[in-house]
Amino acid sequence: MTPETVMSMTYLAMKVALIMAGPLLITTLVVGLLISIFQAATQINEMTLSFIPKLLAVGAALVMLGPWLIVTMVEYIQSILNQIPNMVI
Repeated sequence: MTPETVMSMTYLAMKVALIMAGPLLITTLVVGLLISIFQAATQINEMTLSFIPKLLAVGAALVMLGPWLIVTMVEYIQSILNQIPNMVI
């Protein structure tokens, strides 16, 4: 296996990880921002208030994006497994 192959595989793994984690992280960011704005407007400074809405939002995002996430991961695994014969010297 050449260094270029290793780097391309690493790049693809990082790309898939970012593609899969991105929507969940953005959901958490948006919900956290909205809760922070609400807390600032009402002067409620409860640290645990933002935990439950973030948890529910990520759960809802996982339910909605679950099939897409599974398809993305299966396609990545299939591409890695299909490359195995090319890696054998």
